[in-house]
Amino acid sequence: MATKKTTTNSSEIAVIATGGKQYKVSQGSVLKIEKIKGEHKVGDKLVFDEVLMTDNGSNTVVGTPKVAGASVEAVIKEIDRDAKVVVIHYKQKSRYFKKAGHRQPYFKIEVTGIKA
Repeated sequence: MATKKTTTNSSEIAVIATGGKQYKVSQGSVLKIEKIKGEHKVGDKLVFDEVLMTDNGSNTVVGTPKVAGASVEAVIKEIDRDAKVVVIHYKQKSRYFKKAGHRQPYFKIEVTGIKA
C-alpha cells in the first residue's frame, strides 16, 4: 500500500507503527493506512499510542521500542478499498487455471496532533 504525504504544517514529526508498517507523520499529513479492526466511520478520531520516534526540531527522542507517553491523534477522512489485484495460477499442458481477485480495505487519515 502506497503512502502519500501531502501537506506538512509543522516541523514536529513522529514515526508511528500501525498495520505492521511504520509511517513518518507530521501535523496535517494525509496518508493511507491498513484498516483497523472495529466499528469506525468517517470523522472518527484515532489515537496511535505506538510511537517509535518523535522530533520537534531541537529534541529527538527514540523509543526502546516505544516512546513513553507519546501519542499521535488523527481523523479518518475516507474509508475505501484499493484497486483490484488479480492473482492467476496457471500450469501449461494440464488444463489448470485459477483466477482470483482481492481489494485491500484502507483508511485515509489526517494527522491532527502529536503529543510527545
